[in-house]
Order: sequence, then structure tokens, then C-alpha cells
Amino acid sequence: MILIVDSGSTKCDWVSVDKNGNQLLEKIRTKGLNPAILKEKKLFKIINKQTELKKHKDEVTHVYFYGAGCGTEKPRLQLKMVLESIFSKATVEVKEDTFAAVRATISEPNEAAVVCILGTGSNCSYYDGKELHQRVSSLGYTLMDDASGNYYGKQLIRDYYFNHMPENIKVSFAEKYNLDADFIKYNLYKQPNPNAYLASFAEFMFLNKESDYIKTLIKKGLKLFSENMIFQFKDELKSVPVHFAGSIAFFSENEIREVANELGYKVGNIVRRPIEGLVSYHTSM
Repeated sequence: MILIVDSGSTKCDWVSVDKNGNQLLEKIRTKGLNPAILKEKKLFKIINKQTELKKHKDEVTHVYFYGAGCGTEKPRLQLKMVLESIFSKATVEVKEDTFAAVRATISEPNEAAVVCILGTGSNCSYYDGKELHQRVSSLGYTLMDDASGNYYGKQLIRDYYFNHMPENIKVSFAEKYNLDADFIKYNLYKQPNPNAYLASFAEFMFLNKESDYIKTLIKKGLKLFSENMIFQFKDELKSVPVHFAGSIAFFSENEIREVANELGYKVGNIVRRPIEGLVSYHTSM
């Protein structure tokens, strides 16, 4: 049994297939497994809590894990150790989530492209057809992650409290979420995964996209992301497309194409969830 895993900070999808790509179990979803945020004990707990994974762990021969927070060595090795402890008979490979986005969005195995992730967090890399290149190290949701779910959640809460929202949007926002200051601070500073908590507010944008305020908010984040991340690769952009993966990207497709047209780069493929492309990749090798 081969396990192919695509994890963000919010949720984690597990697909089990045989070597021919035939699905063996129903797709499993757990909470996100971000080793840059979660401690080892919590990572173990999330995986072991899933009864199907626990039941079939000794049947697993390979684990291909792609995840947020796996872009630096220490958290990546920590998660690899956790997975090897649980799936003790399997060969385990852990890569950052950008590799999942690359393998799910490129049209040809050796296609060069700039590949972006816009989900709970955000990231951008250049894939030259063989290797992945990054010119800015991610410092996580507190300092970076422009145009991500947690970025937009933060902006919505700030605009609500600073009275920058139109009144009708402000009323709708307050009806949908608990915006009590103590409740917000409890979730941000006392609970795990504050980035995922912030990202939970981003859904509001896509339920209210007819608002000029929301459209402006989405495009502002995308312009920041373009300027700070995509334009790391100005020379490469002259000849390659920019692909996107993630829920925020999927639901912001029109705005992404508008911003790209304004700023002068070419948008390629946009996929919501990379997991389907990963299955094809690993079973056709």
C-alpha cells in the first residue's frame, strides 16, 4: 500500500493506492500536520487518532508526504521521524508542499514554471524542470504569507475592528463569526494553529465577492504576493507560466488573472487540491 499525503496547516488528505494507482481505501482527511507549528506529541496524536490509518499501518510500504512547514530541515526531519515510527515498515519521503503543487500543476514532467501555493499559507518557487528554487526563505504566517487564507482572515478582522468595512459587510461579518475580542485573542494566543484559525475567516470573502470592498481586498493581497514572491523570478517570468494551487487560488481565479494581466505575467494552471495529480505522478514513475 502506498500512502500519498497532501497537508496544509488546516487539513491533510491521505490517499492509499496500489502500485497501479488503484485506490485501496476511501480518502482519509485529518487535521493539518505542520511540523513548523505543531509539536511532535501533537503530530503523533493527530495521526494515531485516525482509526483507518492505525488499522492498516503495517500494510504501508511507501509514504510520500507533502506538507506546509516542511521547507526547512529540522521540522521536516521531525515529521519524517514521526511517520517512520507509525508506519514502521514503510519507506518515508517528506517534501515541502511546493513540490506537491509542482507535480500537480505542470503539464509535462520537465516543464519549467513558477509555482505558487495560496491556501492557509502561501509560497512561491521556480521549478526549472528538475530542481526547485526559492530566493526568499519563508518566515511563516506572522511576517509573510501574503494572499493566503490567514492573511485575508487577519485583514478582515483588522478592518472590522478599525471600522474600515462598509456597514453592510460589517453586519454580515458579525453575524457569521464570533468577533468578541477575548474570544479572538484566546484562539490566537492560547490555542494551537492560530494561522488556521485566521484562515477560517477567508471563506467570508468568497461568499461576498460581489462587494467592491471584497474585490479590492483580494486584489490587494494578490498584488503584494506578486511583488514580494512571484517577482523574485522576474527573468524567468519572461518565458514560463505561473501555476497556482490551493483553495484561495481556486476561488480567486478571476482576480489572479486580472492582477497578472495588470502586472504583466502569464497565468498557467490553477488547481484546488494537488492530491489527484500526485497519485498520477507516483504511480506512473
